[in-house]
Amino acid sequence: MKTKIFVIHGGSTYKTKKDFLERLQNLKVSIEERIRWSDDYLTKKLGTDFEIIRPRMPLRENAKYQEWKIYFDKFVPFLSKNDILIGSSLGGIFLAKYLSENKLPKKMLSVYLIAPPFDNSLSIPGKDLVGGFKLSADLSLIEKNTKNINLLFSKDDQIVPIAHAEKYRVKLPKAKLVIFESKNGHFLVPEFPEIVKMIKGEVKINNEFGKTK
Repeated sequence: MKTKIFVIHGGSTYKTKKDFLERLQNLKVSIEERIRWSDDYLTKKLGTDFEIIRPRMPLRENAKYQEWKIYFDKFVPFLSKNDILIGSSLGGIFLAKYLSENKLPKKMLSVYLIAPPFDNSLSIPGKDLVGGFKLSADLSLIEKNTKNINLLFSKDDQIVPIAHAEKYRVKLPKAKLVIFESKNGHFLVPEFPEIVKMIKGEVKINNEFGKTK
């Protein structure tokens, strides 16, 4: 049976509709193809033993936690034991909040939180973490929902300061924390070999453990 990997993308939140409209008016666009590690690269490098599911969360440009939760709830019945969850940026704090407030029917193999903001202390002025994504004080349920928790941050991240890594570490003492010197800022890289190696390693260890039981 293939290991399913659910990848939750990032997004933006705004305090008011006025802020959102101003952002749209000032937004710079490009027609060049954007190559991201979470797309074809991840599929090719992980190979045929994995099935990657990429839910398109509602209105990522002006996200609301409640809307994302309603949509993600629909995928929970498809989660099998030892599947993997990956959340990038806003997708990371979404998974952190969801898994800390909802007991999954089956325990996941691992969750990867990549550059997830912990709170509203972001580096870019006017960049606000609102829309219901605020974390609760107790994140311990995450450790019951998954066997492995991986926190991945980059020192040169221009959006989520590296200080957020320590805040997560305090709340999730059993998590594995990996801090990279550089991932082109906010993990804007076309390739991500480290996460491929981590995923394959965890699946291999889990499979070998299962055979010895």
